[in-house]
Amino acid sequence: MDSPTCVAGLLHNIKFDEKERAEIEKRFGKTVLLLLDESAIISKLTMKCKTQQQADSIRKMIFALVNDIRTIILKLADKLDRMRNLKGVNVEKQRKTAYEAIGIWAPIANRLGISSVKDELEDLSLKFSNPDTFAQIKKIVSLKKDERASYISTAISKIEEEAKKAGIDVVVKGRAKHFYSIYQKMRKRNKSADELFDLLAIRILCSNTVQCYTLVGLVHNLWKPVDGRFKDYIANPKSNGYQSLHTTVECNGKPLEIQIRTFSMHETAENGVASHWLYKKGTNKDSVSASSVDVVNKMKTLAKAATQNTAEDTQREFFATIKAELLGNSVFVFTPNGDVIELPAGSCAIDFAYAIHSAIGEKITGAKADGQIIALGTPLENTQTIEVLTSPSAHPTVNQLNVVKTAKARAKIRAYLNVNDPTFTAVPKPEDEAAEQPVFSHHNHPAKKSEQTQEEGQAALVQKTMTARIRIGDTSNFLFSLAGCCTPKFGDDVVGYVSRGRGIIVHKENCRNVWRIPNIEERLVQIEWDDSEKK
Repeated sequence: MDSPTCVAGLLHNIKFDEKERAEIEKRFGKTVLLLLDESAIISKLTMKCKTQQQADSIRKMIFALVNDIRTIILKLADKLDRMRNLKGVNVEKQRKTAYEAIGIWAPIANRLGISSVKDELEDLSLKFSNPDTFAQIKKIVSLKKDERASYISTAISKIEEEAKKAGIDVVVKGRAKHFYSIYQKMRKRNKSADELFDLLAIRILCSNTVQCYTLVGLVHNLWKPVDGRFKDYIANPKSNGYQSLHTTVECNGKPLEIQIRTFSMHETAENGVASHWLYKKGTNKDSVSASSVDVVNKMKTLAKAATQNTAEDTQREFFATIKAELLGNSVFVFTPNGDVIELPAGSCAIDFAYAIHSAIGEKITGAKADGQIIALGTPLENTQTIEVLTSPSAHPTVNQLNVVKTAKARAKIRAYLNVNDPTFTAVPKPEDEAAEQPVFSHHNHPAKKSEQTQEEGQAALVQKTMTARIRIGDTSNFLFSLAGCCTPKFGDDVVGYVSRGRGIIVHKENCRNVWRIPNIEERLVQIEWDDSEKK
């Protein structure tokens, strides 16, 4: 890796005061400070991954939180280091960390093509989450070590001999499949480890793509290929940039898996996106197609511009495209407890409330995003912390049905309205904005005259002092104004909406004008009168 990543790796997970932060920036630059800050944000995440959905959401949230891919590589190194040193931790902590590694960090390593880290994280997570199975696999692999060594040695000798005849310089290595891979085969085939024969594989490394395909032919001449087990990941690379030829052959009555790839493909397979830093000195001899769409080749293309002033900006721009691809049409927000909630893009606080629990959705009256009150229909943004305000007297409304995006929220609201509000389908569709100038606020400003409305024409506004306050959930003391069209009074059933620059405008709940305001679904706030001062 480059020096900013290495420096951040040495300094990460340490709390710095402002003076120390300034010293870090002075000595090492803004990039190191950015990596440290983003690393700290990820460290604060609540990593709950009891279900596949939770793990998927957290992985996507991690990508949403960071702007530099080196932050993720830094955290992968951190998690791998923690997994390697779990022996001294209590069993409960071991299992929690292991589930986090297998559910979140190993898939991220796989997505970035860093197989060396992925494999080790998977093996270590199996060791601490399922120690009995791990010990069983380890014992069987150890018992058959000599037998397999002889078997593999013979196969390697034959491959080297054939390659030499063809004039191809190769490096051939035998490798034991990692334990988690064996565990997955045991589960998939419903067999014990001693019943599996394909626990070993051979990897052939050569200089170029033409040699890869030539070697496949040589291998198939030596042993009969197994039907349906040849895969060409060179012509069709995986999304994480992985390239290789895979084939399985019958060697002395046992299946033998063989991988064939170039040296540069092997580097990419082991280190993924991190491998592009190795080519900064111009040592990469591979030609990179401008039309290539895989992650690694894009990173290599960026690396060629590493000496340019715009290189870092280009990297960030590229990483933004990766994030967009990974996040798709979703938005990821936090609960106040730090849990991650995944919602469709455009979802609002009502969708969030129903995602937490139906009872919360039914009683929502308002919401805060990062501590600031927002209209219930406001689309949520990635990484916001959402707090829901509720009231026992609140209930689902037609307007909520019009604004929600999730199927669960729509179904629950529609079910409530079908039972409790048979006229909900007759609510008029918002058309032109009703004129609703402020009448009185809790600051006792004089009322302003309303403009003409489509339905009621010019209306004279009531002029009187009002000192009541409104409440959203448990929070009060908001700036608000009373609509002139329906002149709501203390005790009336009311709704409010967030106006542009005038705080919250209060209407009676049955006021026809409020439902004709453009985008009312996105601006509506469920409010109540605050009668705490009168008790």
